[in-house]
This record gives sequence, structure tokens and C-alpha cells, in this order.
Amino acid sequence: MEDKAKDSLVIVWSSGDRDVAEKMIFMYALNSKLKNWWKDVTLIVWGPAARLISEDIELQEYLEKLKDAGARLEACIACADMYRVSKKLAGMGIDVKPMGLPLTGYLKEGRAVITF
Repeated sequence: MEDKAKDSLVIVWSSGDRDVAEKMIFMYALNSKLKNWWKDVTLIVWGPAARLISEDIELQEYLEKLKDAGARLEACIACADMYRVSKKLAGMGIDVKPMGLPLTGYLKEGRAVITF
């Protein structure tokens, strides 16, 4: 396992539940960056989470804090296209792309991956 992979966290966010986003995912991801718990934090928006973040202004503001703290933001284009929000997510600074291969790479590299 590469040294970088040992200090990299990937959060796969697929839940459409706002409380899960606000009270777990965003809180942990932001503190992970601000308190240097993890050097590299990647948040992947997948499934119903794509619709939720496209509609919720407060969560979008929280997402800006994550981005400002240095977290990498990615989204599954297939899911975003299903919800017709790909352009909106890209406009928020999220890298919208096919995610199957990148996620597989993160797993094979040995990065810590948590899912919600």
C-alpha cells in the first residue's frame, strides 16, 4: 500500500437522507480536513445524494466549506444523468464523471472507503 493511500479517505455518499448528509457525512468529512485526521479526503456523490445536493441550498453551502477545506468532490455521471442534475453538480465544482473505475482504483490502492 502506498503511503498516500494510507492517509486517504473516500466517502461514498449515496443516501438521500438529509440528516445523514448533515450530521454524519459532511461533519466528518469537514473535520477530517480541518483537523488533519486524513490528508486526502474525497467525497463521491452517488445515487439519490445527487438529487438531494442539487436541491438543498444549505447542504450546498456546507459543500462549499468542504471544497474550501480542500476535499475533492466527485459524482457519478450515470446517477446524476438519471436525476438530470449533471450540469448543476458540475456548476457546484463537483467533478462529474463515470465513477466505477475510479472507485475500483481507490479500493485497489488501499484507501479507506466508507459508504452511506
